Amino acid sequence: MLATTLRFAGLFLTALLVGTMFGIWLGFNPAALSAGAYVEMQQNTIRALNVVLPALGLACIVLTAALAVVTRRDGRARSLLVVAALCLVAAGLITRFANQPINVLVMTWSAQAPASNWAELRDTWWQWHSLRTALAVGGFALALFAAVGQRTEPSHTRAA
Repeated sequence: MLATTLRFAGLFLTALLVGTMFGIWLGFNPAALSAGAYVEMQQNTIRALNVVLPALGLACIVLTAALAVVTRRDGRARSLLVVAALCLVAAGLITRFANQPINVLVMTWSAQAPASNWAELRDTWWQWHSLRTALAVGGFALALFAAVGQRTEPSHTRAA
């Protein structure tokens, strides 16, 4: 029962996290936006997601790692889950040390007068976002692959 609960919660929350990241990557490439439009869009996104997504990411890492511990008897699943957790950790580190410092700067800008290097920072933020999205998608795929064909509980613990 514990493995099933961890698997469901981990996959569900990771789907929400990765879906949000992928949706931003797919639909919100800021390259064609004017400076003012970029600042307004980015500030709105930061206000909405800057606390929620890192917290969700941490929950996904903890749940994926916990499931790797619980499934220690299944070497295939455990290995996939460890690598999935490492992908999520890498995405989290990119968020914390690459994207969020740029977010802090963007929040100080005015849409009418952004920083002179706003386009460079926009492009840097986007490159890091693309990398963290790829890592998170990969981690989610590995966690799903670990769940495919895996028994939910050992047969000796199932109720008759």
